[in-house]
Amino acid sequence: MHADPPFRGFPAQRLPSGWEAPPVAAAPASWGHAEGGFPGGGFAGGGHGDRPANPGGGQAGTAPHTGAEGTGVVDRAEAEDFLRLFYTEQPDQPVTFARRLYQIRAEVESTGTYAHTFEELAFGARVAWRNSARCIGRLYWNSLQVRDLRHVTAPDHIFAELCEHLRLAANGGRVRPVISVFAPDAPGRPGPRVWNDQLVRYAGHRRWDGGVDGDPGYTAFTEQLRRMGWQPQGTTHDLLPLVIDTPDDKPQMFDVPREVVLEIPLSHPDYPWFARLGLRWYAVPAISHMRMRVGGVDYGLAPFNGWYMGTEIGARNFVDADRYDLLPVVAREMGLDTRKESSLWKDRALVEINVAVLHSFETAGVKITDHHTESQRFLTHLAKEERQGRTVPTDWSWIVPPLSGGVTPVFHRYYDEGDLRPNFYLDPSARARSRGECPFGH
Repeated sequence: MHADPPFRGFPAQRLPSGWEAPPVAAAPASWGHAEGGFPGGGFAGGGHGDRPANPGGGQAGTAPHTGAEGTGVVDRAEAEDFLRLFYTEQPDQPVTFARRLYQIRAEVESTGTYAHTFEELAFGARVAWRNSARCIGRLYWNSLQVRDLRHVTAPDHIFAELCEHLRLAANGGRVRPVISVFAPDAPGRPGPRVWNDQLVRYAGHRRWDGGVDGDPGYTAFTEQLRRMGWQPQGTTHDLLPLVIDTPDDKPQMFDVPREVVLEIPLSHPDYPWFARLGLRWYAVPAISHMRMRVGGVDYGLAPFNGWYMGTEIGARNFVDADRYDLLPVVAREMGLDTRKESSLWKDRALVEINVAVLHSFETAGVKITDHHTESQRFLTHLAKEERQGRTVPTDWSWIVPPLSGGVTPVFHRYYDEGDLRPNFYLDPSARARSRGECPFGH
């Protein structure tokens, strides 16, 4: 592998002249006291492919028919359903329900769509998290920090805001849930998109011997960016540039400055050799290719993040055969017998990788949660929602952690299913772009 000097990267991106911080929805007073969170696959998609096994979010790998991406024309019934929900849960508004309903009906009749107020947008984003059936960490749905960036349309300005998202979310290691909402789709005019599935990913460089330097899961996307002109350093931790696609411009690439990405070098409390593997991971898992649907309006660029649950890194990113595939490496270093499955070498190596992830984040002072704690918190969330008379859509196959699932309380019960909106969806076109399969268009 190529040597990878720590924290060496692209030069800082200068913010455009005249740039100002966007409006941000204040979090509830309990914000600073929250000790847990939701796993970094985020509350609506973990970027682990199609296979269930890690909590991520969203309702399905692709959008169900009822939430499918379309023409930008709003379904008036869906808009009215959302407005009723908003006024039911947030009745103290300056405009009456009847007046606001009249405004929305008139706007949809005239233009085919309508504009949410900031309060409606913030509420819709938080409820979209609350409704995400694949997320185990919804206890803190109401603490989501919402950034209203619908006025930001130029690719370089969008990029600057995405960098600011990473700074705000990292918060010096005290990772906080943030969503940045850009312009929605409108009839005949799609909103902006980012091709990347997360704002931070490591490139995967194929070697002549068939191996990969970096993340094997991103070799196709890396090669697509090379064809577009990207010239990476070729290290094991090159940050993938962001590809921003707007209706008025061709797709443009922007190098992510290293200084906006909080990274954690990995070590193990009992095995000094683990640090010599040269592994690292990033603190903010910001999902960037899912569509948020609020009241019939689709926001194709609404990147969001939580904080990581350790198994997302230690039992998926580092272990999946099409990703880093570290089980054989760690097992050999541990001196385990890998010749037969009954030695349980995979299980033992898996546990130690996860120990290393939790240890490294905690040592670095970066927020993370373990799967046992988060499972208990999810049951607390269920109880709170049931007291409010609300259904909690839950996909069992994603809520149960990929490590020691049978000894977590979320394993031993049934859940309600369904597609409640607002929500997040992963469309086939977005999936293709993030895999390097579809270079142009929405």
